[in-house]
Amino acid sequence: MKWTDHIKQVKIVLVTMAVVIATASLIVSNILVSDLKVEEENKMGVWAEAMRSLNTADENTDLNLVLCVINENNTIPVIVTDRNSEIQTYRNVSIEGKDYNDSIAVLKADARKWRERGHAIRIALGKKDYIDVCYDESLMIKRLATYPYVQLGIVLLFVVTAIFALLTSKKAEQNKVWVGLSKETAHQLGTPISSLMAWTEILRETYPEDTLLPEMEKDINRLQVIADRFSKIGSLPEPSPTSLRKVMSNVMDYMERRTSRQVVMTCHFPEDDIVVALNQSLFEWVIENLCKNAVDAMEGKGRIDVTLSQNATKAIVEVADTGKGIRKKDIDNVFRPGFTTKKRGWGLGLSLAKRIVEEYHHGKIFVKSSEVGVGTTFRIELRLGI
Repeated sequence: MKWTDHIKQVKIVLVTMAVVIATASLIVSNILVSDLKVEEENKMGVWAEAMRSLNTADENTDLNLVLCVINENNTIPVIVTDRNSEIQTYRNVSIEGKDYNDSIAVLKADARKWRERGHAIRIALGKKDYIDVCYDESLMIKRLATYPYVQLGIVLLFVVTAIFALLTSKKAEQNKVWVGLSKETAHQLGTPISSLMAWTEILRETYPEDTLLPEMEKDINRLQVIADRFSKIGSLPEPSPTSLRKVMSNVMDYMERRTSRQVVMTCHFPEDDIVVALNQSLFEWVIENLCKNAVDAMEGKGRIDVTLSQNATKAIVEVADTGKGIRKKDIDNVFRPGFTTKKRGWGLGLSLAKRIVEEYHHGKIFVKSSEVGVGTTFRIELRLGI
C-alpha cells in the first residue's frame, strides 16, 4: 500500500471517529438535558404550589413545609410577579452591583423574557388576583447544553493535530528519501565520471586531432554538473547574485542542441537584466525540467516560449508550450511525487522543481494556465533583491 493511500485512510478514520464521538455526545447530552428540564419543571410546579400556600396562608396554617420547599431551591432562577407585573420576590438571580431601580428593571426584563419563552406558572389567589412564577433553566442545564459543542471543538482540534502530525511525518519521510536518493545518485555517478575523465585524457594524448573529443568532454562536463546538482539536494546551497537572462540563455542553448528542429524555442527578455539571489546550477535544472516536459507534451513538435519579466517585488519566469495540455482534475497533482501522465517516467521532475523553487529559493511555482489540446504555461515567481 502506498504511503499516500495510508494517510488518506487514517484521515478518513480520524474524521469518522470525530463525527461518531460528536454525534454520540450530542445525543446523550440532549437526553440528559431533556430529563433535567422535565425534573426542573416538576420542581417548579411544587415550588409554585408552595408559593400559593404561602400567599393564601392564615394564622392556622403550618408554614414549615412550605418554607422548606421554597428555601430548598438554590439552583433554579425564579422571579415572582403580581398581576401588575410588579416584582414580589426572586431567588438565584444575580443583580449585584446595581441600585434599586436598575435591579427592578433587570428583574422585570428577565421575568418578561422567561414568560415569553413559556417558563411561567400562573397561581390564582382569588377571583381576579394571581401571581406568576417565572423561571429560567439552571446553570447546570446551560452547562450541559453547551458541553457537547466544547467537546466537539476539542475532538476537532485533536483530529486536526493528528492529521497535521501525519502530514509532517509524511513530509519528513519524503525529505529523507529525497536526500538519500540524491546523495546516493551523486556518489554512484562520481566513479564512472572520474573514469571517463581519465579515458578522455588518454584519448587526447593518443588522438590529439580527433574532432569528437571536445563533444565527449562536453558530455562528461554535463554529467559532472548533474552529479553536482544531486549532491546539493538535502543541503542548503548558498545563493548568489545571478543574472536570470544568463540562466535562461544557458538552458535554451543546451535544450536547442538536444531537441528536434521541429520544436521552436523563443526567449522573451526585457531590456534591463534581472538579477536575483539563487543557486544557478539548481535553478537551471528547474528550467530544464520544464522545457523537457514541454517537449514531451508536444511529442517533439511545437513551440516553447520562455518569458522573463518583473514587477515591483518579484521576478517572473514563464514557460509556455503548445502541447497536449493538462486536464483540470490533474492540475493539483502535477507537483505530487510519483504523478506522471507519461508512459515512461518516475513523476519526480516537477516535484523536484517545486522543492528547489520553494524550499531553496523561497519562491513559488504553479500552473498559470492549461487547456487540453492547446498547451500549458508554468509560472515561477522569485523575490527580487540580492
